[in-house]
Order: sequence, then C-alpha cells, then structure tokens
Amino acid sequence: MTRNVLIIEDNRSIGELVGMHMTDLGMHPMLYERGDSGLERFLQGGIDLVILDLMLPGMDGLSLCREIRARPGYVPVLMLTAKSTELDRVLGLEMGADDYLTKPFSVAELSARVKALLRRVDAMMAESANGVGHEEGHELVAASLRIDPASRRVFVHDHEVALTAREFDLLWFFASHPGRVFSRAQLLDKVWGYHHEGYEHTVNTHINRLRGKIEQDPARSEFINTVWGVGYRFRD
Repeated sequence: MTRNVLIIEDNRSIGELVGMHMTDLGMHPMLYERGDSGLERFLQGGIDLVILDLMLPGMDGLSLCREIRARPGYVPVLMLTAKSTELDRVLGLEMGADDYLTKPFSVAELSARVKALLRRVDAMMAESANGVGHEEGHELVAASLRIDPASRRVFVHDHEVALTAREFDLLWFFASHPGRVFSRAQLLDKVWGYHHEGYEHTVNTHINRLRGKIEQDPARSEFINTVWGVGYRFRD
C-alpha cells in the first residue's frame, strides 16, 4: 500500500525536491505551501507522514504541529527549519515533532529520517496488533518512575507525565538497559534508526527535554546520568 506524505513547505522548489525523493521511496507526496491549507488537508485523513517547515504563511509550523498532535491517532511529524538554535529545536519537540532537519540538508539525511520514522510506526502497529506495547510488554519500575509499555504511559510518583513518541522510545531504551553506557551515536542508531555525523545534538536536545519531565531536579539527574566524555546511562 502506498503511503501518503503531506509536505507543507512555502518554498516550492524545496517542497518539490522533497516530494520527488518521497516518490523515490515509494510514497505519494501532497504539497501545500500554507500552514492553514495543509492542516485542512490533514484533517481529511489518510496521511501517513507529515513533513513541514517551521516558517509558514497562514499558520506557522509550531502551531500546525500542535494542532496535529491534538487530534486522535498518531502520525509522525518531521519538521524542517532554516533555524539551528537549540531553542527552535526544543520548541518543535515540545509541540510534538518526532524529528527535525535543519536546512540545508542532504537527500541521504532526509531519506534516513523518513525511513526511520516509518519503521517505528510499523513496529508500533505490529506491537499493537499483538497486544504488546514494547518488547515483552512488562512494566519497568525504577524508584518513583514507572513505565507502562503496553499503553506507552509514564508515571512519576504516580502522576502521569506526557512524553512525545520519541521521548518515550528513548526512555524505554534507557530503562531496558540499566547501568549500560551509550554514546550519542549509539543512541541515534538504536532509537532513531539512523546516524549522520554531526547530528548527535539531536540526542542532547531530547535528553534535556526528557530530564525536564521525569527528574525532580534536572541538574542533578536521578535516572539518566551523564558519563562525561562518553555518553549517558540509566541508573542501575
């Protein structure tokens, strides 16, 4: 079955280039140049992936992403941005984007991100069909933190914490390997499903966001510890 990818990009040249490469991946691209019209098409249903620019006429990418996440069902969102500051990345992730690419980007990077997002969607659907949320489907508990993979819900002191799909996957991966140290490159490979040199900051941004949600004091992390010069590990 051909997947439908909704591309919302006000630069027609970039949008058509992205669409061409989505066609090469066997997908059916639909290009919109305004945020409001792109949202209107999304609400009609049948979308398997959204690729959207941060700066859009009619409705900006952050607001659009927030509207998409407010709807039932899960559709992966890849955000494109000409901005490269950490604040822009954090805002995009806060609104529910699964991943982001900073312009200019290579075709190889774009393809790798899209393939990784779709693999994760396929895995989630297979797990749901089998009645399992993640590997083995057992809850993981570490001190005040409880992770329920079947429902993809996380609780701290019995209060539910709202995580994005990528944040949940990252936390689950860490918690499934307590005490083991992972480099940023290894986390990109294992959790994101790709690795491109120079994109380790993607991991930093997600870990900072995750710590802010599950840690009582993010500066003195109880669950996700930094191993200086190496990477990160989850508490034993």
